[in-house]
Amino acid sequence: MSSLKKSDKKAVLDFSAWSFNITTSVGIIMVNKALMATHGFSFATTLTGLHFVTTTLMTVVFRWLGLSQPSQLPLPDLIKFVIFSNLSIVGMNVSLMWNSVGFYQIAKLCMIPASCLLEVVFDHVHYSRDTKLSIMVVLIGVAVCTVTDVSVNAKGLIAAVIAVWSTAFQQYYVHFLQRKYSLNSFNLLGHTAPAQAGSLLLVGPFVDFLLTGKRVDHFNFSSLALFFLTLSCFIAIGVNLSQFICIGRFSAVSFQVLGHMKTVLVLSLGFLFFGKEGLNLQVVLGMILAVLGMMWYGNASAKPGGKERRSVLPVRSEKHKGDSEEKIGAEK
Repeated sequence: MSSLKKSDKKAVLDFSAWSFNITTSVGIIMVNKALMATHGFSFATTLTGLHFVTTTLMTVVFRWLGLSQPSQLPLPDLIKFVIFSNLSIVGMNVSLMWNSVGFYQIAKLCMIPASCLLEVVFDHVHYSRDTKLSIMVVLIGVAVCTVTDVSVNAKGLIAAVIAVWSTAFQQYYVHFLQRKYSLNSFNLLGHTAPAQAGSLLLVGPFVDFLLTGKRVDHFNFSSLALFFLTLSCFIAIGVNLSQFICIGRFSAVSFQVLGHMKTVLVLSLGFLFFGKEGLNLQVVLGMILAVLGMMWYGNASAKPGGKERRSVLPVRSEKHKGDSEEKIGAEK
């Protein structure tokens, strides 16, 4: 009976973590769309730097309140994580600029097989046939409803490759560092967010100028643009925290596969709020196929042998393991 209660509790916490991530991720996409498309704030890299500033402030407040325990992360690991993360952010922005939207979407889909390969190589994870097939169904479904025009050039291909692999390594590293150093999501964010905020605010304006030809310090803020910028920064706290929680609880592959629910929701909300242009039978069928694939993946990977780790990474210590995420329903 106690084991049943424990499994029920884990299911509730898992659902809460996914709901937290999906809600904040979809919310920030809609807010950023209004900020960039409607109010003209097109400085995506600088905006991400501001997101990490507010996330840093959140970690400071939580530490002050005693909700996050002191922890350590070796400097070499921190540097590698920040390099992967910043390359991912800049790479995705550059890839979107230099490639067609269709090829950009294909590159994003390639993150799932890349993440699978990292888990197989470094963690010796074995996937069952049903799990592999369910991932393929998700990829096909998302491709059907998002990929339209596809054109590629040499520099765009290089940017896409950098974006895919840096993102895959960043998300793998989130899970790896939490296991290796017994860090919860608050601890890991407390180490990484300040470094990312400082580095992105340093290089962000130059990257944005390269991509847009505009200077962020010349942008004229209206009251509404400032409102959406502030709202975006606050929602980003939830996005960054929920990403670390979900990857820590599951894996980078599960985060990528089930995370495409956000793609389906964003498409649906876009058609609902911004007009039905582009909505057709192909898009609807693609969304349905993607959702069915996600449901299949969740069922297949949860079965015995569906997704097995053949080796266990030794954990350094449990003494730094905080209990703050238990309070918000996000820790095992």
